[in-house]
Amino acid sequence: MTRTNLEFKTEVKQLLDLMIHSLYSHKEIFLRELISNASDAIDRARYESLTNSSIMENEGGWQIKITADKEAGTLTVSDNGIGMTKDEVIGSLGTIAHSGTKEFIAALQSKEIKDNPELIGQFGVGFYSSFMVADKVTVLSRKAGAGDKNGVKWESTADGFYTVEDVEKEKKGTDVVLHLKPDEKKYLEEWEVRGIIRKYSDYIEHPVVMDVEHEKESELKKGEKVKIVEEETLNSGKAIWLKDKSEISADEYNEFYKHVSHDFSDPAKVIHFRAEGTSEFTALLYVPSRMPFDIFYKDYRVGPALYVKRVQIMDHCEQLIPMYLRFIKGVVDSSDLPLNVSREILQKNRQVEIINKNITRKALETLAEMKKSEFERYLTFYMEFGRVLKEGIHYDISKRETIADLLLFETTQKTPGTYTTLQEYLDNMKEGQEEVYYITGTSREEITKSPYLEAFRDKGYEVLIMPDEVDDFIMGALGEYKGKKIKSVVKGDIKLDKSDKEKDAGKKLETLIALIKEQLKDEVKDVRLSGRLRDTACCLVADEGGIDPQMEKLLRSMGQNIPENKRILEINPSHPIFEAMNNIFEKDQKSAALEEYIRLLYDQALLLEGSKPKDPVAFASAVTRLMVKDAKKE
Repeated sequence: MTRTNLEFKTEVKQLLDLMIHSLYSHKEIFLRELISNASDAIDRARYESLTNSSIMENEGGWQIKITADKEAGTLTVSDNGIGMTKDEVIGSLGTIAHSGTKEFIAALQSKEIKDNPELIGQFGVGFYSSFMVADKVTVLSRKAGAGDKNGVKWESTADGFYTVEDVEKEKKGTDVVLHLKPDEKKYLEEWEVRGIIRKYSDYIEHPVVMDVEHEKESELKKGEKVKIVEEETLNSGKAIWLKDKSEISADEYNEFYKHVSHDFSDPAKVIHFRAEGTSEFTALLYVPSRMPFDIFYKDYRVGPALYVKRVQIMDHCEQLIPMYLRFIKGVVDSSDLPLNVSREILQKNRQVEIINKNITRKALETLAEMKKSEFERYLTFYMEFGRVLKEGIHYDISKRETIADLLLFETTQKTPGTYTTLQEYLDNMKEGQEEVYYITGTSREEITKSPYLEAFRDKGYEVLIMPDEVDDFIMGALGEYKGKKIKSVVKGDIKLDKSDKEKDAGKKLETLIALIKEQLKDEVKDVRLSGRLRDTACCLVADEGGIDPQMEKLLRSMGQNIPENKRILEINPSHPIFEAMNNIFEKDQKSAALEEYIRLLYDQALLLEGSKPKDPVAFASAVTRLMVKDAKKE
């Protein structure tokens, strides 16, 4: 036998330290996580046994066994599932292959983690929760169908190192042996184990068994009782999704959600339905109440678990749900798909398309009903998942308006924290207003001070406030809503009413505007009179179909090569600066001061759109000269 001493990867060391010293509430979830891992191992073995009978090794049914040894002080969770090879043990238990590990560790360090144990299951690090209650953990495992009894033993005391050695193991599967800490021996009590399993793991499909001691009437001596040990199943093992809704309590729904999602909080909404006809399936789905930390990572696991006739085929089937609903968790059990279905077959299977359409329709209907009858709950959901839901505007053309009905917005005419819908916006539009207006930015405070809103305030027009980076992209994809065009206030030409005074001022500035165009020809696409400014001198705007400055910054920060997009400089002809500039122009068309003013105007416009002057030093020097000049006049 060979014994190897190995060191944990850095992130595992950090994780173990934080888990042992920070997670001091809800410690009992270690058992939920170990049973869940055991169930996954059995699911994989059962699936592989459909095409490889050697996986069964002539054993009986699948089961998870809990063994409490009070003398040794150990609690063991055993399964007869797929098992692991030596390399798999090192790969699975020595490191964490997850792109969100750093974020998870940061969350452990920064949050009141004792009240957030859902993070453990969410990041797939449930095994390590064993060290909350054990000072040493031993894992014995043998791969199913290997044809020999060669197993592997993994052991660690969470001191930064672990050992791996070859051992002989009679049965396939995995045993996790927890050497409990002196003050955690309550987990050896039958009533404690039974309570935890009833709370967290009652719906595990495979039997969770334990040897239980009972008193029984003696068959040899009447009136005397003898103690016997019998194996007892501790969980109900019923497929909750196949039960009638009237038979399931809210608590049962919530606990099953926690089992399938590894979340510790209750869901925001339950979606339980059965479809019959061209495709027969049952779905039990959940809308979570809190957003997972890794939902925007590439390796976020999308889709409900897929069962075929109660046999789990995949733990996450992304073909069953659109990406913009990827936060939905649960199970789907189909009667029409083959048991040996593969991911490749799923991509082309018509039954899967039907299931996807049904789930999408039902989920959107549920959200619409929640918005209508439980608005506060919906608002809480939207604050968490609205950014994900918006993606459907771009990706699902057929559901574009349905999704648009679910969106919520702050506006320039509503107090902070008050939200409106697109329909409510239409209902409140002013007479003569023909378009839905929106503005993007980094925050409400910044947006509401924007000069781009000046003419809209004058007209009393409401403008939707959109602070997410992707909002301009999403609204551009929506295009219109119920016949009303959707328009950004920072792009294109805004043609609100102009006074005769403004029109006359514009005519007087025609030659000056021509000079500004010539001087800034390398910087801007055009110079024109503005229909959106009232108090500010100038601003930069993109073409109607151009890229919003916020979106351009986002794309550049992601390393994307964005072609140069010259903006249009709009000027406010009523602003006194242009009368002053025009006076200089009429006296001396080649004035150095006039040239400097034009450059300052452009730099000012850059600042107003959130960009910086191309030559900050020259800009600062010009402003300083003007300040000195003005001070000398005093």
